[in-house]
Amino acid sequence: MRHPPRLPALLTGAALLTASSAFAVVGTATGAAAVPACTVQYSVAGSWAGGFQGSVTVTNGAAALNGWSLGFAFADGQRIGQGWGAKWSQTDAGVTAANESWNASLGTGASVTAGFIASWSGSNRAPAAFTLNGAVCNEDPGPTEPTPTPTPTEPTPSPTEPTDPPDPVTGAPELGVTGNRLTDQNGATRRLLGVNRSGGEFMCVQGHGFFDGPVDDAAVRAIADWKANTVRIPLNEECWLGHDNVKPEYRGTAYVDAVKGLVDRVLAHGMTPVVELHWTYGQYTGNSAGCSDVHATCQKPMPNARYTPAFWTSVANTFKHDRRIVFDLFNEPYPDRATTTAAQAWTCWRDGGTCPGIGYEVAGMQDLVDAVRATGSRNVVLVPGIAYSNDLSQWLAHAPTDPAGRLAAAWHVYNFNTCANEACWDSTLAPVSARVPLVAGEIGENTCGHGFIDRVMTWFDDRGLSYLGWTWNTWNCSSGPALITSYDGTPTSFGIGLRDRLRALN
Repeated sequence: MRHPPRLPALLTGAALLTASSAFAVVGTATGAAAVPACTVQYSVAGSWAGGFQGSVTVTNGAAALNGWSLGFAFADGQRIGQGWGAKWSQTDAGVTAANESWNASLGTGASVTAGFIASWSGSNRAPAAFTLNGAVCNEDPGPTEPTPTPTPTEPTPSPTEPTDPPDPVTGAPELGVTGNRLTDQNGATRRLLGVNRSGGEFMCVQGHGFFDGPVDDAAVRAIADWKANTVRIPLNEECWLGHDNVKPEYRGTAYVDAVKGLVDRVLAHGMTPVVELHWTYGQYTGNSAGCSDVHATCQKPMPNARYTPAFWTSVANTFKHDRRIVFDLFNEPYPDRATTTAAQAWTCWRDGGTCPGIGYEVAGMQDLVDAVRATGSRNVVLVPGIAYSNDLSQWLAHAPTDPAGRLAAAWHVYNFNTCANEACWDSTLAPVSARVPLVAGEIGENTCGHGFIDRVMTWFDDRGLSYLGWTWNTWNCSSGPALITSYDGTPTSFGIGLRDRLRALN
């Protein structure tokens, strides 16, 4: 969000659905080899409108296997979008989960679990039959069929309890990325749901302090009382690096210590801190310039190569030993306003260098990811799109490479943005969220109400995605969307929408 020059669960509806198709079957046919015994447990860990998370646990009861393939068919048109623990594929209703290289061996009595995210509509019945390497390994005769009489060669099928999904850790989790999900150290899916706490990006460079309003324990507790689990903390590049254009009392070590103190209090209240680079060095006076100042006094179209990699090296070294902390690389890139073609904008976004229309040397998103990872950090990193982070249309095609495999896409939306309706979200956000975690780092509207963000939150809730409201500051509608009228957590009419949604989810 650009500022005026002022001084100021996991998946919802997750009732565990148990399949009736978890049985062990052993049998022989005359003149034929014995059919391999196996047990399959199928469960739905959570569901939401249009989607669900499922898993299968396969136990091999026969001869050891070196390579396995599980097959089943959906009955209601469900479609798998993302999976883990196996190589998933689907043709029409038929689904195949084949081993990865690291779990190909399945000994006698050994089990393997694989999971997936899938879409559904209308009904979501469990598959009725499973095969392991082509052999039938479970049959559900249904409640009306008589129970077979046990014989030495044909034991009575007996139902097996489903495997419970991982329990989320208590408090702020150590976050990682599994497929298109943020996950904690137990493997449980996590969503980032909360607020932005603006101030750290502008107060120091304007010479007034570290934050706009209190950030003591009581103020942070008020955020937690909304049932937020995440706080995004915007930062200023020059204040962190200690540049001499900033007052000595608000730069360098003093500023870093103030940020660390806020991060510690957010963690103490069980919430995830997102440290984010907002204002940076570099003179830009072109289209949509926020200021003509070379210093970090407004939002620039892209990070600069002179200082921004050093900023992220320092930030990553400061926080790399705590994976509960998330890094957000750059608030709202807009190289598209400086150049005339989308191709040039996205190339500048990823690769940096000399970019059309920008007079300083640019650090691209790949440069910043490299700076973070060179420190040994394995923290989750959020990478925003272009057009003030509102355009993710070519994010997948230009995404930076991450050796740690822990990137998520960051997106911002306000009612006045271009991509501000469900049709655009379906066409540009859905493909991204099917591949990587998607976090709406800022959502808001300039109407003093919450009708627009209600629509945003519903779309994201239906897909189990993350969002953060802008902003936990006592501003008014003339100076930007403000969630509160007091730092005790009293909401504005706009803030009521986010507060009530967070409390309903948590």
